[in-house]
Amino acid sequence: MDELTALQRFSVWVLPVLFAITVHEVAHGWVAMKLGDPTAKMMGRLTLNPLKHIDPIGTVAVPAVLMLIGGFVFGWAKPVPITWENLKNPRRDVALVALAGPASNLVMAIFWALVMKFALMFSHSTDALLFPLVLMGSAGVTINLIFMVLNLLPILPLDGGRVVEALLPEPLSSKYSKLENYGLFIILGLLFLGALSWLLSPPVNILRDIIYFLTGL
Repeated sequence: MDELTALQRFSVWVLPVLFAITVHEVAHGWVAMKLGDPTAKMMGRLTLNPLKHIDPIGTVAVPAVLMLIGGFVFGWAKPVPITWENLKNPRRDVALVALAGPASNLVMAIFWALVMKFALMFSHSTDALLFPLVLMGSAGVTINLIFMVLNLLPILPLDGGRVVEALLPEPLSSKYSKLENYGLFIILGLLFLGALSWLLSPPVNILRDIIYFLTGL
């Protein structure tokens, strides 16, 4: 997509980014509800309406700037509210709720690959109409895999950090949880040092190749 203008790149990426973040958060809330916590449902957050989940900085400003400059795109939404004490088996269920977000991104990556496959199958007769879907499908695969792998990093407040926190013995878990105050600074530091791309690119590329192979792309 390097040949696209900044505006074209933005138009291709905006929907995949919005829905990658939105579905990710809804998945957390939905699994939490199934495990005993209805907080997200009661607060109207179990909806695919992106407006309910948008964080002005994390969902709009940061991804937009990174898209326009051609950087490594990532972002975040307003976290879905979860009352951990309501979960039936808190330590186990925290991990399950955390894993629901990355799992939803994997499902969406496969969905966007199928959109791309469909567009390519019929693009010979309607190139002008379907080629944007090819680009959007490619963007959807990539952004969802980025969000999936990023969120699996063992850094609080990312989902991978929640899983580690839930699995550690209680004394270690309590100490590990104190690192959450520094998590965003660690992630931003990795981003600006170029280390985030170095960490995420290999697994993202491998997973993308697997999905393209399975869908015949």
